[in-house]
Amino acid sequence: MQKMLIEGGHLLNGKVRIGGAKNSAVALLPAAILADSEVTIEDLPNISDVRILGDLIEEIGGNVTWNRLHQDTVSIDPTNMVSMPLPNGKVKKLRASYYFMGAMLGKFNEAVIGLPGGCPLGPRPIDQHIKGFEALGAEVTNEHGAIYIRAKQLTGARIYLDVVSVGATINIMLAAVKAKGKTIIENAAKEPEIIDVATLLTNMGAKIKGAGTDVIRIEGVDTLHGCKHTIIPDRIEAGTFAVLAAAQGKEIIIDNVIPQHLESLLAKLREMGVVIEESDEQLLIVSNKPLKSVDIKTLVYPGFPTDLQQPLTSLLTKAEGTGVVTDTIYSSRFKHIDELRRMNAQIKVEGGSAIVSGPVKLQGAKVKASDLRAGAALIIAGLMAEGITEVTGLEHVDRGYEQITEKLLQLGANVWREDLNTEEVEQVQGQ
Repeated sequence: MQKMLIEGGHLLNGKVRIGGAKNSAVALLPAAILADSEVTIEDLPNISDVRILGDLIEEIGGNVTWNRLHQDTVSIDPTNMVSMPLPNGKVKKLRASYYFMGAMLGKFNEAVIGLPGGCPLGPRPIDQHIKGFEALGAEVTNEHGAIYIRAKQLTGARIYLDVVSVGATINIMLAAVKAKGKTIIENAAKEPEIIDVATLLTNMGAKIKGAGTDVIRIEGVDTLHGCKHTIIPDRIEAGTFAVLAAAQGKEIIIDNVIPQHLESLLAKLREMGVVIEESDEQLLIVSNKPLKSVDIKTLVYPGFPTDLQQPLTSLLTKAEGTGVVTDTIYSSRFKHIDELRRMNAQIKVEGGSAIVSGPVKLQGAKVKASDLRAGAALIIAGLMAEGITEVTGLEHVDRGYEQITEKLLQLGANVWREDLNTEEVEQVQGQ
């Protein structure tokens, strides 16, 4: 186990390249098993979630080959795959393992998957996924802590999602592409990652229309073939670096980004007084004047992303005035607030909102990341703070940000990692 040490106060400058989208990658890898021949996926982020998914595919007989020259490229040959239970083990390490439910159901008409793990963000039910599978003709039971999904034949259906869910939208797509007849998903999520998964499936021979709108239509096909696919850039990593640039940057270029995917964040940063120039695949962010506070309310895409709420909370500590951050997606996503308070932040939580008063000068402290985006928030806070900040819980950060230490160093940050000693490990595990 490691900690990140950050010497705050250094102005950052330069260029950073964004990797492939984590939230696409974790769905594209399970989607690839639906093919009858080899699928190659390029621009994969080098993160632990991706490697775990590769291991899970191998567990069920898939052949996974990483390109030696380009570690961001993987080829998946599903030819010898078998229908095999994935009850526990690596499944518990990440929430996105649930995409094997839809993929294996679509491929084998059955799936046995352990209840998924991932960041502890309170209850994130999979009832909409199950509703979709049952509408397609599957029987779903919970036996000994694993989900058993069985179908004699999947048949297209009209499915209305009670809540807009990215996971359920993708999982139903994966199950429906080889079902008999037509499936219509209504109140579907519109995230760019859904379009990315639909693009891969279409390149494999699936018939999908409407991805990116709230109604997706799928005409089932008998077979899917291999193809080559390049992942879209990670809008949350890009957004995190945009917030970081606003917090402690002079002039930072963010490369390999689709600005349209970040419109809600960029609008808020401009409202705060940050200068942003956009080109086709780059953002130039200049932060050289006092910031004004803003209110944020997270919403499903294209609204403000819940995944950027925590990083932006850190930035608001530097802004003049009072800002209210309301998370309508995960009301419990405020575990970073106590840690920011240790660093002298003036924040109080009332109901599903955090009220941030600023500007304050943050002080370096020992803090712990409780989840992936809380880790990003604490790193941004550490870059702004006086003195040294120690961040533990890096295993969460490494699940979603590839080579974060190297990218920060590239921009001129003074950051480094150290192994935890025995006493520190006991403290972290005991919290």
